[in-house]
Amino acid sequence: MNYILISPYYPKNFQTFAHRLKDAGVSVFGIGEEPYDQLGSELQKSLSEYYRVHSLENVDEVKRAVAFLFFKHGPIDRIESNNEHWLELDAQLREQFNVYGNKPADLKKVKFKSEMKKLFKKAGVPVVEGRVVKNKKDLAKAVETLGLPVIAKPDSGVGSAATFKLSSAEDVRYFEGKWQETTAYFLEPYVEGGKLCTFDGLTDQNGEIVFQTSFTYNVPTLELVQGQLDLFYVIQKEIDPKLEEYGKAIVKTFGMEERFFHIEFFQLENGDYVALEYNNRLAGGYTIDMYNYAYSIDLFAQYASLVTGGEWKEPDVPNQYCIGVTQRDAYQYQNDTKAIRDKFGDRVKFAERMPEAFAHLQGNQFYAINADTEEEVNEITRFVHERKNRDRGFDDA
Repeated sequence: MNYILISPYYPKNFQTFAHRLKDAGVSVFGIGEEPYDQLGSELQKSLSEYYRVHSLENVDEVKRAVAFLFFKHGPIDRIESNNEHWLELDAQLREQFNVYGNKPADLKKVKFKSEMKKLFKKAGVPVVEGRVVKNKKDLAKAVETLGLPVIAKPDSGVGSAATFKLSSAEDVRYFEGKWQETTAYFLEPYVEGGKLCTFDGLTDQNGEIVFQTSFTYNVPTLELVQGQLDLFYVIQKEIDPKLEEYGKAIVKTFGMEERFFHIEFFQLENGDYVALEYNNRLAGGYTIDMYNYAYSIDLFAQYASLVTGGEWKEPDVPNQYCIGVTQRDAYQYQNDTKAIRDKFGDRVKFAERMPEAFAHLQGNQFYAINADTEEEVNEITRFVHERKNRDRGFDDA
């Protein structure tokens, strides 16, 4: 099997895909922007060949790289980055070279929030009703219909980038000035008191779920970024049956095959859920590593086995919680890495600096720490987030 990894070097923790694919007998080829020497010996050994391009944004240049590898090594069986930024590039390359997997036409339903809403409804999953706005007239009508506060997000886009919370007429005017009708936006009512959580996993070639999990955030993403708050999120030991029911219905309706998925929900105060967004990829950052620590598995190896027709191997040990908890360089904390390791011992699975691309969102120093109970989860997050000389009245996130 010939497998092309787009951007095999970045993010660093995704390099393990190359190692496990090679271990499974796959010929792995890389296309990326970094000089070959920068890859490091371990990644170099896992790649049968590496083709450096000046820019992965230059689609024609990347197509020439794929054509070269095709000519030299024969038909390509997979092209993948597992990275949100390159999903459209992956799809264009698959279509150009007739490679298995999502093509550009398949991405409409996972690219536009308005299209996701239609499929969530088709799956029978509750949603917050929203409106697409393309100009100020649409905006005024949407605000009148939906009422304030609302969340305004690009209809095509991911994460919290260019997202606004509109709570007043002043907020609306500010948004208009920033927006200038340059792109379509999707407006939906702000969910008060909602807990942000996910249904994540991996499907096989038949679209059946072979791995599923869920994690919860301590604070919604928009508030996290705007307030530069302390973050933690927790891989759950068990999935709420209602969330699992909704998640499975969505995965079936979207019909993606041999894909990781990351579906965001709000859990409401009454215990029900509303679906927010379907991401046709892994959750970002070190989350895949946290899955591995929570469930005592190697998802990188399991994925390689799935791609090559192998069997899924269920772990034979109990699940644990795994907490991803961060510290920001802008704040002074009572406990440093040594103190955290001294306190929690081998439950600290790793302590790493966050890549700059994620630091503004999540924080600068990242810890993955296992726990057996919710009480331990709370103890760990309090200890890591305890600050020196906190101002009175500061409300912990």
